[in-house]
Amino acid sequence: MLRHVLALCLVLAGLPALAGVGGTFASIDGGTLSLEAWRGRPVLVVNTASQCGFTPQYAALQKVFDTYSARGLVVLAVPSDDFNQELGSAAEVKAFCELNYDLTLPMTDITHVRGPQAHPFFKAVKAETGFEPGWNFNKILVGPDGAVMGTWGSTTRPDSKAILQEIEPLLK
Repeated sequence: MLRHVLALCLVLAGLPALAGVGGTFASIDGGTLSLEAWRGRPVLVVNTASQCGFTPQYAALQKVFDTYSARGLVVLAVPSDDFNQELGSAAEVKAFCELNYDLTLPMTDITHVRGPQAHPFFKAVKAETGFEPGWNFNKILVGPDGAVMGTWGSTTRPDSKAILQEIEPLLK
């Protein structure tokens, strides 16, 4: 909300509005995934790990993706070993997620999400909002315009009312 008010003030003052967060990730399938390619759609970005107590949230991520992707939502899983709970390779992560959770949502390669080696997306989110993943399965909702619409910690499930009530107004 504050970001929208700031952008409106900049527009009214004749200054350019903030461009929002973006970035390109290495895909777990090879190639790249670009947040800019998804502009105009909400994107729920979640840093994940295969050996975490919150790993069962993969099922909820897939459920949210299945429920809302036809209306524009992208759910992006970002496997990370920053908390020492990820498997040793992207191939192992992909096989684990397919076997245990039948994941079809987009996934990145194993990526740093905090600290000096953090991916530029996570650095931008921290710079703009102060939010940095404190553990696995933190959620960041990026609006269709690239603005960060909300952030949630590990204990907030992806299919929680708190998250879904922010996503639903952004859908087609």
